[in-house]
Amino acid sequence: MKKQILITLSLAAALTSAAIAGSAAAATPWQHHHPRRAEVNARLDYQHHRIAEERREGDLTRRQAHELRAEDRGIRAEERFDASRHHGHLTRAEQHRLNHQENRISRQIGR
Repeated sequence: MKKQILITLSLAAALTSAAIAGSAAAATPWQHHHPRRAEVNARLDYQHHRIAEERREGDLTRRQAHELRAEDRGIRAEERFDASRHHGHLTRAEQHRLNHQENRISRQIGR
């Protein structure tokens, strides 16, 4: 339970810091016009960090970490493909689908 709370707080902190950094800097067109892509990519980055942390702690084997990273790469490729079809944007349905896939991988990390 404590681990889930810490993970949730860490995710919230990561997303908050990403939002603050994005708004503190001069707003680039990518930051301003692509909030769905930014959210999906922030989650993917955070999951990559979690996989590395779990691997360091010995909670994941090398093979498990490799497979989870491969799944994350697949999601990132889908995100890029989806965005390329809509002039760099993601639709709500695409964001929802990608988040659903990320949730599935996230549950595998915390086992």
